[in-house]
Amino acid sequence: MVYIALPVLNEWEQLPGLLKNLSNQEFKDFKLVVCINQYDHWWKDESKKVVCLNNEKSLKFLNEFKDIDIHVIDRSSPKKGWKKKKGGVGWARKVIMDWIAENNNHETDLIVSIDADTIYPADYLLNVKNYFYINKDIYGLSISYYHPLGEDDIKNKLILRYEIYMRCYFLNLLRIKNPYAFSALGSAMAFPVWAYKKVGGLTPVKSGEDFYFLQKLVKHGRIGLTVDTVAYPSARFSDRVNFGTGPALIKGNTGNWDSYPVYPIKYFDEIKTTFLSFSDLYEKDKNTPMDKFIMKKIKGGLPWEKFRKNYKDRKNFVKACHNYIDGLRILQYLRYRSQQEGPANEQSLKECLEIENIELNEEMLLDLLNRGLDNLSLNSLSYIRDKLFEIESIKRKSFI
Repeated sequence: MVYIALPVLNEWEQLPGLLKNLSNQEFKDFKLVVCINQYDHWWKDESKKVVCLNNEKSLKFLNEFKDIDIHVIDRSSPKKGWKKKKGGVGWARKVIMDWIAENNNHETDLIVSIDADTIYPADYLLNVKNYFYINKDIYGLSISYYHPLGEDDIKNKLILRYEIYMRCYFLNLLRIKNPYAFSALGSAMAFPVWAYKKVGGLTPVKSGEDFYFLQKLVKHGRIGLTVDTVAYPSARFSDRVNFGTGPALIKGNTGNWDSYPVYPIKYFDEIKTTFLSFSDLYEKDKNTPMDKFIMKKIKGGLPWEKFRKNYKDRKNFVKACHNYIDGLRILQYLRYRSQQEGPANEQSLKECLEIENIELNEEMLLDLLNRGLDNLSLNSLSYIRDKLFEIESIKRKSFI
C-alpha cells in the first residue's frame, strides 16, 4: 500500500487536476490522505475570508470525490483550525503522516509526500514503489524535480534563476560526496512507514519541514537520490512559508537574490576537507577550515574533545561529527563564507559549469559576464538550467 500525503491550503483550483492526475496513475493500490488546514482565527479576519471559503470548497469536493480512496483530515472548519502558536504546512504534513503511521499495520508500506500544484507522471507511484521494493534498507528518497515553464516570461526567468542556485548547490555536495547531498522538496520525497517511525516522525517547523525531515533520515541511515521518474512542481509566488520556492520568487522579483547565491567551489572543498578530518580528530585536535565558523557561530565552540570523551570508538566519533556538522550547518557555513568575501555569482557559476563539463557558447558566456547572472536572458537561463538538470540526473544514479 502507498499512502499519499497531501497538505491543502487555498488549493481549490488545483485539486481537480491533481485528482485526475492521481486517477491516471498506473499503480492503483494507494490511499490519499489530505489535511485541509488554516488558522482558526482566519474565519474572523476579512482579509483571509477568501482562503477560508476556498478551503471550504476543497473540503466539500474531496469528501464527495469517489474515484479514488481518500481520507480527509479537517483542520479548516470553524473551531477545527490551527491555534496561533502552531500551524502551517509543517503541522499539516505531520498530522497526515502521524495518522498514516498510527493507522498502518504494515510498516513496509510507503508515504509519498506531494503538493497540489505539482504534476506527477503516470508511472510516478509505480516507480517509487518498485524502488523501495528493491532497496529495502533505504530510509527515504529525494526525487528529482523540474519546474515546467509557463507563458509568463518574468516568472520563467525567476524560477530558472532559483533552480540554477539549487542545482549548483546540490551538484557541489554530490561532487564532494557529502552525506547531506539532497534536494528538499515536500512535493518530491518518499519513505517507508518504518523509517518514519524510527526517526520519530516529522518535526513541524514553520518552514523547511521537508529539509529537516530528510536531514533527520540521513542521520539515521541512507537516503536514495535516483528513481526513474520526475516531479514537476509549478512556479508560483507564495508567502505561506518563510523560505523555499515561493518566497524565493517573491524576493527575486524585487531583484533580491542575496539568499540564493551560487557559492564558489572552494567553499565546498573546505567542507570536504573538514569532513575528511573527522577520523583524525578522533586521535587529537587539528585545524579544519570550518573552525572559525564553529567558534563564532555555534554555541559551545569546537566539540571534538567532548566527542572523544563520549564516543570511545572511531566509527561513532565520526558519526557524531557528521550529525553535528549537518545540512543546516553546511548551509550556514556557506552563507558565512559568502558574507566574508561578498557575492561572486558569475565566477562561481562559471566554475560550476566548467567542473561539470558544461560549455557555454561565446554569446552566452558574454551574456553571463557582462549582464550578470540575475539579468541573463531567458534563453541563457533555460539552457543552463537544462544542462545542470541533465548532469544532475546522471550523477544521481551513482548514489542509489
